Amino acid sequence: MRTDMSKWTKRIMAFLTAFLIMLCAAGTEALQVQADVGTASGNDESGGETTDTEEDDEDPGPSSTSEFLSLSDTYQTPTVTYGETVLIALPVVNYSSVPLKDVIVKPRISNLVSEWPFEPNSAGATKAIKSFPAYDNKKNMEEVRQDLGFVFVVRSDVKSGYYKLEFDATYTRDGMVEKALLTTYVKAVGKPESGTLDGDAEGDDEQSSKPRIIVTGFETNPGQVYAGSTFTITIHVQNTSKTAPVTNVLFDMQAKEEGKDEDSKFAAFLPTSGSSSVYVDAIAPGASKDLVIEMSAKADLAQKPYVLDVNMKYDAKDAVDLTDTASVSIPILQEQRCETGDAEVMPSDITVGGQTNIMFDVYNTGKTTLYNVWVKFEGDSITGGDSFLGTIASGATGSVDAMVTGAAATMDDGKIKAMISYENESGVVTTIEKELELFVSEEMMEDFSDPAFGMEGEMGMEELEGSGGAEKFILPVVLVVIVLIAAAVVFLRIRKKKKKEQEEMEEDLKALKETEKEAEKADDWANKW
Repeated sequence: MRTDMSKWTKRIMAFLTAFLIMLCAAGTEALQVQADVGTASGNDESGGETTDTEEDDEDPGPSSTSEFLSLSDTYQTPTVTYGETVLIALPVVNYSSVPLKDVIVKPRISNLVSEWPFEPNSAGATKAIKSFPAYDNKKNMEEVRQDLGFVFVVRSDVKSGYYKLEFDATYTRDGMVEKALLTTYVKAVGKPESGTLDGDAEGDDEQSSKPRIIVTGFETNPGQVYAGSTFTITIHVQNTSKTAPVTNVLFDMQAKEEGKDEDSKFAAFLPTSGSSSVYVDAIAPGASKDLVIEMSAKADLAQKPYVLDVNMKYDAKDAVDLTDTASVSIPILQEQRCETGDAEVMPSDITVGGQTNIMFDVYNTGKTTLYNVWVKFEGDSITGGDSFLGTIASGATGSVDAMVTGAAATMDDGKIKAMISYENESGVVTTIEKELELFVSEEMMEDFSDPAFGMEGEMGMEELEGSGGAEKFILPVVLVVIVLIAAAVVFLRIRKKKKKEQEEMEEDLKALKETEKEAEKADDWANKW
């Protein structure tokens, strides 16, 4: 009996042991499943955080300091890789209600790899838009924008990250030159050892890069350069390196060629000395130099900015014959010329209160437009006649047809002035004078309603007979008339007498000459016989 109990006890204990083992195995598997789920959840959360970080690392997008000239908001940030040649397209938009003229855009370069992702010597390009139509909200963005393409070479040591690219822009709006700063971004992918813009694997940028020379500004003397004139330009250049000097520097200034084909191409500026080069022995780190050269502008240049390239060649440390190019834009103005034709004043004599018509033509003989042309007349004896001719294009004619009124009698030589004024694109007013001749006299008034006059304008005999004052007035007048008549008669008689005596003298001389001729003939006949 005890043996059977022992067997059953062993069987029950074995069963309980197997059951506990199964429970432990199930618990372990459940815990493993929970751990796996937790790990997967943790990985998902980590991935989500990474996505958020990537979203926070996006660039802020393009911007502009001008409300009129800006970049399209559809601009997609390009990605560039170290060592490759890339095309950066700026989608420029004119948001102004008027057209923009002579738009010039050029990049701001830097020698530091942390500020500029491209090779500095590839950043000398300047792009221009001669005329930019006004914004039309009825068109889509692809139709109203204009893309400016810049070709750059990405630096081999470029850092990974978003670089800010800045472009200086100038344009003419409503005759005024305005400036803007266009800003956009590129995402650069560099070598792993080059690090990132956040500061990983930072190196000594200035020691690893070559010194560069940039143009920081320029001035002209005179300040306004007119076509056909000679001017002096001073260009400011700077060595951007803080540690390395540049030596044996040669600058060559060349105007960009204008013209559509090879036969019509020309340079807007030429050096007066015949040489466009300036040599500088050395420029210390961070130092600046002024380049001064005298140039002349072609006489037939249109009124707009023209680009002057500054080509540079220099040595630095162990490197020789480094090259770079920068550009400056010089606005050229045209002298305004205005002439007038012969004036017609009809009539040329008027009385006070009367009017005369003045007509003449105004010719624009210059190469630029005359704006807000006014003609006003000045003189003590006249009023009125102001005429507005508006805009006169180059080579066009404006006609003046004005009426002026006599205000007072002329007290001088009868000269009045036509003052012709006009404006240039900057609103500067120029005035020229034209002299005209017009005489104004007082109006003669006769009162024929006086009872002293009859119907025929003659004084009544009754008034003459009954007026002692009239007799006193008439007698001196009659005496003067008699004296004048007598003097005239005497003068005529004397003149007639002298004329008659002269005629008789001429007849006597004629008869004497004939007698002498007859005598000569008789002598000749006698000699023959």
